[in-house]
Amino acid sequence: MKTTVELPDPLFRQAKMLAAAQGISLKHFFAEAVEDRLRRSAGEKGAGDSEPAWMAGFGALADLAEENRRILETIEAEFERLTPEDLA
Repeated sequence: MKTTVELPDPLFRQAKMLAAAQGISLKHFFAEAVEDRLRRSAGEKGAGDSEPAWMAGFGALADLAEENRRILETIEAEFERLTPEDLA
């Protein structure tokens, strides 16, 4: 589908330069930008999500969740072993 979009000149120039630097057409660049914005918008509106939308950027650290849980359990177990004299 064709449409006309009015952009400020500096924004258009930046988009054109970035598209050229990535070796993609301006049409492809804008299509990717709109798709990305739609994806982010859909993620922000998810009412049943347990994590805020900004957490999506930390998905690469998901494999550390189990290790963090193990460390926390170890710390909690050690603190339970403290005697009253240790706490004074």
